[in-house]
Amino acid sequence: MPRDSSTPLRSVRNDLSAVAVLLAGGESRRMGRDKAILPFRGKALCQNQLELLRKLKPAEIFISARTDPKWRPHDVTFVADVPPSRGPLSGLASSMNRMSTSHLLALAIDMPWMSSEYLEFLCAQIGPGRGVLPKIAGRAEPLAAIYPRDAAIEIAKALAGTDFSLQSLACDLIAIGKLRAAPVTQQEKKFFRNLNELSDLESH
Repeated sequence: MPRDSSTPLRSVRNDLSAVAVLLAGGESRRMGRDKAILPFRGKALCQNQLELLRKLKPAEIFISARTDPKWRPHDVTFVADVPPSRGPLSGLASSMNRMSTSHLLALAIDMPWMSSEYLEFLCAQIGPGRGVLPKIAGRAEPLAAIYPRDAAIEIAKALAGTDFSLQSLACDLIAIGKLRAAPVTQQEKKFFRNLNELSDLESH
């Protein structure tokens, strides 16, 4: 069983609040079709991921993408990638520009095996000016992490530079204390599986 916390995202600390962003700006090249509308456990993948985020009761939910997706529910805010799109980095930057809370929980749309209990466990580790970043064998998992609003400076700087790797950004944020690394246990690794090809659905 994963580590558990029953603390809602919107009140992890008395003076902290967060929005959640579903990162859906990928081009799905390996999949060959829009991942968001693929069936997963009896419903569309996008619906699965949004329901997961709603369980955390965030102050607001964003969808980050290059264009406003047709499947976006009316109660979810579309946030366009900062052009030219640099992948998830652009999504983080755009969400930081729109948020009015202290923290941003980011989740990739192609990570459908993530659990609300694990995300709540991450929520319990954030603090003023500090987020939390899962790591597997030393490698960062930046697409299921919580970023402090204070990281907007470093995110904007990365977007304006030439290195758009979230791995590099994550290392920098950990080094300056804006992110806390959270080692992922063997049992928790399954939450971070990515859905890249149709065969991934068939094998799980």
